[in-house]
Amino acid sequence: MKNFLFVWLRIFKYKWLSNCKRIEGYPSVFHPVLINGKGKVIFGKNVQIGVINSPYYYSHYSYIEARHENSLIEIGNNVSINNAFSVVSFSKISIADDVLIGVNCSILDNDGHRLSPENRQSEPISEHVLIGKNVFIGNNVTILKGVEIGKNSVIANGAVVTSSVPENVVVAGVPAKIIKQL
Repeated sequence: MKNFLFVWLRIFKYKWLSNCKRIEGYPSVFHPVLINGKGKVIFGKNVQIGVINSPYYYSHYSYIEARHENSLIEIGNNVSINNAFSVVSFSKISIADDVLIGVNCSILDNDGHRLSPENRQSEPISEHVLIGKNVFIGNNVTILKGVEIGKNSVIANGAVVTSSVPENVVVAGVPAKIIKQL
């Protein structure tokens, strides 16, 4: 009963509140997800959103937004996304196959607003984001515009990734730097 009242009704509510009409694929949803925007969201096979025995299970939701008509979010096969995830695309964000994403992670392909005071109300600058195959993203990670993360790499908890990451490395810190080769 507790699970029905505090989780499944919220999952249904957020699905009902979602306004994105261009969704392909069917993720397994264990946590409320709000999917908004005029763009396209593509889910591969075996995509899981939400983890029952993890923080924010009862209190938060995940947010996916493909803002504009030409915006695209692609999530590959066998991707597991933990609770309180957010991804906002003005252009394109691609998450390859076999990626693990921790609790409270954000991926943004834009700045949200421009920095200069006279241009803050104009469209922000956007650059594609690519998360490579078999990447492991820890908890509380932020990945910013223009970043490409190479296959098999690990992004440590709390990292802010502001520049591209090569294959087979561990990065950590703010801003994220290579700390180990795999």
